[in-house]
Amino acid sequence: MAKPKSVYVCQQCGYEAAKWAGKCSACGEWNALVEEVRQKNSAKAKGSPSSTGRAGYGAAGGGEPVPMSSVAMEAGDRLLAENEELDRVLGGGFVAGGVVLLGGDPGIGKSTLSLQVAGMLACRGLKVLYVSGEESLGQLKMRGERLHVDVSDVLVVGETSLERVEALVQKHSPDLLVVDSIQTMATEELTSSPGSVAQLREVTGSITQLGKGLGMPTILIGHVTKEGAIAGPKVLEHMVDTVLYFEGQAGMNYRILRAVKNRYGSTNEIGVFEMRGDGLNAVENPSAMFLAERPVGAPGSVVVPIVEGTRPLLVEVQALVSATKFGPPRVTAVGMDQNRVLLLLNILEKRAGLKITDHDVFINVAGGVKVAEPAADLGVALAMASSFKNRPLPQDTVCFGEMGLTGEVRAVSRAAGRLMEAQKLGFRRAIAPRSNTAGVETFLEGNEEALSELRYEGVRDLGQALRAAKLIDSA
Repeated sequence: MAKPKSVYVCQQCGYEAAKWAGKCSACGEWNALVEEVRQKNSAKAKGSPSSTGRAGYGAAGGGEPVPMSSVAMEAGDRLLAENEELDRVLGGGFVAGGVVLLGGDPGIGKSTLSLQVAGMLACRGLKVLYVSGEESLGQLKMRGERLHVDVSDVLVVGETSLERVEALVQKHSPDLLVVDSIQTMATEELTSSPGSVAQLREVTGSITQLGKGLGMPTILIGHVTKEGAIAGPKVLEHMVDTVLYFEGQAGMNYRILRAVKNRYGSTNEIGVFEMRGDGLNAVENPSAMFLAERPVGAPGSVVVPIVEGTRPLLVEVQALVSATKFGPPRVTAVGMDQNRVLLLLNILEKRAGLKITDHDVFINVAGGVKVAEPAADLGVALAMASSFKNRPLPQDTVCFGEMGLTGEVRAVSRAAGRLMEAQKLGFRRAIAPRSNTAGVETFLEGNEEALSELRYEGVRDLGQALRAAKLIDSA
């Protein structure tokens, strides 16, 4: 029998060391090295497959290299989850053999969404295997009844052993595998506790190989640390095909599903859900939801059309600018980059003459949405100027455009789609880049009625935008 091998593995980055040290030499984390004893079985040591039969998914095709020209292109039909928002974020449904890592804060709806998807697929006659390492089977059934989801045909098992799960998958050949959660799974080949770096790497790699070998879509539910990352090293996210994060603010019923990584689709798509008593429900009109509680005639409130993937959304940007009473001025931003707000703040003072940098500035994107695209620059700048001047913008006006350091308003992509979304919700005026005018006119050729109820007001710089919004007097 081979002598057991001990290594010390960092629980933050996965670095392996031959002996223990107080500080990880790779990531610098203190007290993160944990001893792990590894004992490979004799069959595996000789190069033969292990007792579980894992030989890599390439073994199914012989494992021999072939010219790229001889590779047959498959149709690649996706497995629809029957959930419009989830299918949108996935890029059109589950891909055969694709592994999806679903993360989020505790109680945000990861298990709820997975069980709903499992129930809907089972009702279509597909075989779904739900592996629960945290909840008992009775608790799963209670959850299904509370959600009014027919889970009677879903195969469920309470299991934390990787080898046992592999045997069940080989026996039942499910069309979808759900593992809740990946941190509870462990393999007998390692002596470390479940959830450790070595266990996560080994279990995720084995399940990924198994799913790809069988062409079986897999959902792995992952816990999130206090820093907001999926528990375990970043290598866990690199091993899967798609990484989805649930986002949501405490006390709010709305959830946003965002793709951080997607090998089979765009990472710019988002899905919007509402948490109700019967589970997560897709929101058909997110723009109306985000603007439902918008105040009337309030200074500092501006509606900005943004684009998430292929979907235009209207969000409310709120700004509060007040004189600093104590200490240096503060800038706080919720829902967008604080450094971007600081940049826009100085553009307002330098190019528009507003003495605003000696004030406290607070920015909030209502509804818990995170805005990252520069097309929101003009709306944020006008919101700060509106609060500073204590003048509300017209209620039927939307604003968008990228701001340059010289105060110019630059063109943005998909301007016509933003305008059509604004018109659909009753807005009648848009303050936007003049350089987008030609693109909008080209879009309207042969379809002039598409934006017949909305007036496009193009501006070249920040001064023109402030005058168009009636925040400064015309020269």
